[in-house]
Amino acid sequence: MISVIIPHLNQLSALDVCLASLEAQRLPREAFEIIVVDNGSTTLPTDIVARHPGVRLLHEVQPGPGPARNTGVAGGNGEVLAFIDADCRAHPDWLSSIWRSLHSSPAGTVLGGDVRIWQGANSHLDAIAAYESVFAYRFKLYIERHGYSGTGNMAMLRRDFEFVGPFAGIEVAEDMEWGQRARRCGLRFRYTPEMIVFHPARSSLQELYVKWDRQIMHYRNMAEGTPGWRLRWIAQAFVVLASPAPSIVTALTSDRLQGTGSRIKAIAVMCAVRLHRAVTMLSLLRKRQAAAWNR
Repeated sequence: MISVIIPHLNQLSALDVCLASLEAQRLPREAFEIIVVDNGSTTLPTDIVARHPGVRLLHEVQPGPGPARNTGVAGGNGEVLAFIDADCRAHPDWLSSIWRSLHSSPAGTVLGGDVRIWQGANSHLDAIAAYESVFAYRFKLYIERHGYSGTGNMAMLRRDFEFVGPFAGIEVAEDMEWGQRARRCGLRFRYTPEMIVFHPARSSLQELYVKWDRQIMHYRNMAEGTPGWRLRWIAQAFVVLASPAPSIVTALTSDRLQGTGSRIKAIAVMCAVRLHRAVTMLSLLRKRQAAAWNR
């Protein structure tokens, strides 16, 4: 059996869509269980879960998607663990791809899949969606260059998860931190392009800034206390500031965009985001801030 684990915080409508996409999986329903772990929502997703027979609702009081996922793992029965976020929807072959890929991979393999920006049948890409289609959720890059997978589309055998240990709390980037430990334990990450989930584009530049503010705080917390971290942090901020040049080529050549207009939109948003990231990094040199998720 596969245990599908979904952390949830104040995303009722999105969770409903996510659960519907899991009900539409081509893998037989008896081959997987679905566990939603609420992490302190203002309104509990009880009614949403009740619309989807067989879905279990658990609760985790420690803030953060990592602790919520840990609770889902502890409450599940599957030999395979599949992680997806509440605001994502799964391709109908998502779980079938996980099952085939894990059982054809060497022991100790962790799978990370493709996360695409969701587009309705008649929708067109606005500037934010164009940017995120190229520069958000770059799981192939995370896995092949940095050696970890995002937890919004990740799967592994339960025994491998238990060997590495649980996800960390909200103060760090739990996917990156868990990936570092997994590699030290001898596990290998494999990018699996047919393992597809979809994520909606953010609705504004401000939402993009909030996302990056959260990630930057995680990275700062992980860097703080390491030798010479402030000098390295300043250097990284200036690298981010200079990074639009090669990224323009990425936008111009990406197969995820069609037409010059979409590419120009993506480049404009990318430049604004890189500037915001660099300024935010430099502003956090003196003090750390409390991290939060799903703001």
